[in-house]
Amino acid sequence: MFSIHISISRQRLELRSAAGELLFAAPCSTGATGTGSEEGSGRTPLGRFCIYSKHGENAPLLTVFRARTPVGLHPAASLGEDAILSRILTLHGLEPHNANTRARYIYIHGTADTARLGTPVSHGCIRLSPQDAATLSDLVPLGTLVIIA
Repeated sequence: MFSIHISISRQRLELRSAAGELLFAAPCSTGATGTGSEEGSGRTPLGRFCIYSKHGENAPLLTVFRARTPVGLHPAASLGEDAILSRILTLHGLEPHNANTRARYIYIHGTADTARLGTPVSHGCIRLSPQDAATLSDLVPLGTLVIIA
């Protein structure tokens, strides 16, 4: 079994084996307003989660999603736009303080804003490059443990 570890301080996502072996790592971006579970806060929740659903399997890397539905390809002219690209892994909170995570639509997803990966600039989600989001989605099954700390 795998586990995903997201470091807020390092702005880094790591996929580890059950034995702790590093299988995949990528820079990420978390909430620009910090951490927390408050509705409408734009903050990234902390604690234990699992991958509840995955969206976008086999979609082109620049596929844009709205409401977890593909709506077309991202236009190159607006790559700085805050679009959800490539893949979506929805998170389900496993602890009382983060139980609202799915209702808040907190995802691991691809972003066009790859220049700012490694800095906290999201609206609460965990952003990856489109390629890293696709790779991670291909590697992990539903139910994979996610720890954000």
